Amino acid sequence: MSDNPRRGDREEERAGEVLITLSASAPRRFFALMVLAALGMLLAWLGIGAPGMALWIRLLLLVAAGVVLWLGLGLYEATGRRLELTRESLRESGGRVLARIGEIEAVSRGTFALKPSHGFSLILKRPAPRAWAPGLWWRFGRRIGIGGVTSAGQAKAMAEILTVLVREHGDETGDQG
Repeated sequence: MSDNPRRGDREEERAGEVLITLSASAPRRFFALMVLAALGMLLAWLGIGAPGMALWIRLLLLVAAGVVLWLGLGLYEATGRRLELTRESLRESGGRVLARIGEIEAVSRGTFALKPSHGFSLILKRPAPRAWAPGLWWRFGRRIGIGGVTSAGQAKAMAEILTVLVREHGDETGDQG
């Protein structure tokens, strides 16, 4: 416990302070939405108007068109949010926590790393439930991929800060890793 109550308040405030944000750039977001919309409309057009095609193929194309357009809506919703990095966690702007700093084992951003375009990936100490925000992040097992239609510069800066935070947290807890 701190002898100075104001110091404890400042430390709490500092822990919740947003260090950096990562958001989808408007041009990339627009381009991704247009690509998905064009693909959905092309599949629907083929399903409705292509002559000489079996009924089951037409239905399959229409279902695929619906799925692609539904993914476009998901991308639009997800990329409207941003990711915020604090000293305690990586979270969405709505408050959903992707990972706490203490749960992160490593930050991977190399050329051949399994990561989204213009992004990086986190390797967690334990598996977490699967989740996906198209164009922004995904989580599968022990890995979280950050990026997609985000700014490469923002993602690189966030990855560097995260690397430092993970290293500092490991030093504080005595983890060797």
